[in-house]
Amino acid sequence: MRSSTTRRASPSRAASRSEQAVAIRVVLAEDSLIVREGIRQLLAGSPAVDVVAAYGDVDSLIGAMDVDLPDVVLTDIRMPPSNTDEGIRLADRLRELRPETGVVVISQYAEPPYVLALLERGSDRRGYLLKERIHDRGQLVAAISTVAVGGSVIDPKIVEVLVEGRDRAASSPLAELTQREREVLAEMAAGKSNAAIAESLVLTKRAVEKHINSIFMKLGLAASEDVSKRVKATLMFLAETSPRTGDVRRSPRT
Repeated sequence: MRSSTTRRASPSRAASRSEQAVAIRVVLAEDSLIVREGIRQLLAGSPAVDVVAAYGDVDSLIGAMDVDLPDVVLTDIRMPPSNTDEGIRLADRLRELRPETGVVVISQYAEPPYVLALLERGSDRRGYLLKERIHDRGQLVAAISTVAVGGSVIDPKIVEVLVEGRDRAASSPLAELTQREREVLAEMAAGKSNAAIAESLVLTKRAVEKHINSIFMKLGLAASEDVSKRVKATLMFLAETSPRTGDVRRSPRT
């Protein structure tokens, strides 16, 4: 349900805008009334933006796009009905419905997968900020302004996580493996025997053995017992490729 009505500029205000920079029209999507009104009041103190409407669900916002005509949509990442990634999906829908409209997603999750999903179809007019930033009017307005003119904004903490992940992957012994060796290791991690791996990857048993020996050498496991080698190699593979504890798509909503 729509939680506020669009504010129409009075003639005097319209005249004022013609003489100065036109305020960015912002529509807010946030299911928490307290947070929604808090953001509205925060932005009301900036002449650079005009919050023309606010909604508690995505469908209501979509249904009023032609009336509100926002330059930027500021949305929570998790909204009814599923409370998962509605904000990301909204941004994706707007690529089709209103490609000229920017979207800034606000989230409590410093998780790269959400950001990558948001930017999957392009980074222009898209932003991702952690909710801790919404208390800083300057940062929030700066993000809205950047997205409104076609730019993109990613929260610095997300960038740090991405850089750390890149550095960790680059320094991992698994980075030394060839693509075929990684495929063989993945089969080992699934608990398959050499014969089963050969059948799955359409290789000879001898080829599988050569790949496995190379894997052990590159992972520094050549001196270990045979069973220990397979266990340790599997653990290294799973440690790097398994989702981290607290995966954002399984985290309880707060």
